[in-house]
Amino acid sequence: MTGAVPSTAENRCARLAAFDAPVTAVRYVDRPRAALLARLGIRTVEDLVRHYPLRWLDLRSTAPLGSLPLGIDVTAIGTVHEVSVKHPRPRLTIVEVAIVDDSGVLVGVWFNQSYIRQRVKPGDRVAFAGKVQIEYGLRQMRTPFVELLGTGETSVALARILPVHPATEGLSSNWVRRLVTEALSAFGDVPDPLPASLRARRGLWPLRSALRAIHFPRDEDERIAARRRLAYEELLALQIGIASRRHSLVDERSGHRHITSGPRLAGLAAALPFELTSDQRAAVTDVLKDMAGPAPMNRMLLGDVGSGKTVVAAMALAAAADSGTQAAMMAPTEVLARQYARAVGGSLDAAGVRWALLMGSTPARERREILAAVRSGEVPVLLGTHALLTEDVVIPRLSLAIVDEQHRFGVAQRLGLRGKGEAADLLVMTATPIPRSLALTLYGDLDVTYLRERPGGRGPEHVSTRLVPRGARQEAYDVVRAAVSDGGQAYIVCALVEESEGSEAKAAVREAERLRRKVFPDLRVGLLTGQMRTNEKISAMEEFRGGRTDVLVATTVIEVGVDVPGASVMIVEDAERFGLAQLHQLRGRIGRGERSGQLLLFADPKTSEGRARMEAFIGTADGFELAEADLRLRGEGQLLGERQSGLPGLRLASLLGDADLIEMARADAKEMVGSDPHLVGAQHEPLLESVRRALGRDWEWVSSG
Repeated sequence: MTGAVPSTAENRCARLAAFDAPVTAVRYVDRPRAALLARLGIRTVEDLVRHYPLRWLDLRSTAPLGSLPLGIDVTAIGTVHEVSVKHPRPRLTIVEVAIVDDSGVLVGVWFNQSYIRQRVKPGDRVAFAGKVQIEYGLRQMRTPFVELLGTGETSVALARILPVHPATEGLSSNWVRRLVTEALSAFGDVPDPLPASLRARRGLWPLRSALRAIHFPRDEDERIAARRRLAYEELLALQIGIASRRHSLVDERSGHRHITSGPRLAGLAAALPFELTSDQRAAVTDVLKDMAGPAPMNRMLLGDVGSGKTVVAAMALAAAADSGTQAAMMAPTEVLARQYARAVGGSLDAAGVRWALLMGSTPARERREILAAVRSGEVPVLLGTHALLTEDVVIPRLSLAIVDEQHRFGVAQRLGLRGKGEAADLLVMTATPIPRSLALTLYGDLDVTYLRERPGGRGPEHVSTRLVPRGARQEAYDVVRAAVSDGGQAYIVCALVEESEGSEAKAAVREAERLRRKVFPDLRVGLLTGQMRTNEKISAMEEFRGGRTDVLVATTVIEVGVDVPGASVMIVEDAERFGLAQLHQLRGRIGRGERSGQLLLFADPKTSEGRARMEAFIGTADGFELAEADLRLRGEGQLLGERQSGLPGLRLASLLGDADLIEMARADAKEMVGSDPHLVGAQHEPLLESVRRALGRDWEWVSSG
């Protein structure tokens, strides 16, 4: 009796699962090498096959050393003539490696990288990769990549594109290349998880061809095609996860059909002392339409600095109150939460909506009273900080959760607030402009509404920005003094709280003391840092807001949401230490009243990238343009900072260069999940297995509600 013949899909899934074999299944990988590979995050066959090159050396078109072009990336091949080590001053070691051919000499130079002298020796044939420059009459490469070619290889053998894989001590790039070759030979005939119809429609290579070509392309066209296929696959897995998450949170649930024409909402709109901008009106329409619909709202309000998100949130809170349900709005700091109490709370008062403010510093007795009133339903709107997330905060009729400056919260915290209600609407807000490609990747499960206009006619020209030479410090202080004399106030922002060893950056505590004693002895100088006690922070902010402090020395604790209409001047010390988004947020703290604002930057960027960032910031006040510039100049790694909870790492795909693939993958994922929400169809089974493998542990939160 024979067993059942496995289906084609089952067979493909089983062959895909073979990628899970330990890396020791690959020829030449013994236990010691497996331990070295583990340092690189390689534990399975798939890890090794997807250990993509950092770069490729094109050994087919190298020029003689004597005629290498200057200032562009090139590959140079020669024989090591001399290795020298210099110590021009303490704690500085310079290694110089001179290579020669029949046409001339090229010198590779490394600073404080003494290990280079152990890697090469006279007589070795090597390839250098980097930019050539002329120094002291000699052609040089600073910190080039070095590939040891050996002395026996012929020019024919070198006429190829050589991959350079990430390596580790004890395991050279040459050895990694050899192991990848073995893995591809034994396991590279992997079934393709992408349906053939999708590959044909999108013009994508089969997986087995792409894996071979990404490591060992015959030409640049092959490498580009392979990378495109593999980057698309990464993005598709992520977008399927995002689409699945949205489906479980929105499409499979029945939400609250909120009343959007009730008396409280009408009262709030009538009490507004200003006209809404067209962007604000459009945002209110989007939010209220979602709230009135049958599915839970899942929307992000992405506003530039000063674009007026708070009034949109207030409208949503009033609609929840009109519907006889409850709403909660969470801020990342107590400073911002207290600002809600003034701005949002005042609007709710005008609309006749009862509200409360709950924070970590709320006294125990007051906290018990608030929790009881919320639990009984007497308080329909609860404002606060992380304190809203504790187990004893029970909001029985929660139908709307609003999270402001949501990038400061993890996914679990955002969902924790929403989870206090049944199928509650979610509105997340941020004043940190995000490039579209980043928004689609990080927050692809959210509908996005943009706010670009600023209310009250406060356009970009309302705040001027300029770079101040360090020698003109007194001029900047004169601007502060003139503003204070005119009834205004000023911020002075420092990157650090306390001075650290080896840092030349100005520290807020010492700077505040210096300004009080030597620069502004006749003015009232305050201090605000994130490390101060809560009551001290509140007091410092209230003194400044009330006009009892003229100059506030602060760290980036004031970056988000702080609204002091009298503040018209800001000095930022060591501005090159801040990201463009941070600087833009800081700029948004001034010029919020009748007075125009002046932002003065003290900066000394040491790199071309740093100078370009300063120029970009001074050149535009549009936050979305700056976000794109930041992405271009710094790359997504630095822009994202700490890995977002639930976002799988992307090996090849780039948020900067693959905007078209992101849009494509998002559309395909949406179509797939729309027709087969759980990817259980036979044509999707291998793809589902591949997505689970790509997302790993992240699949659990991605696929759950």
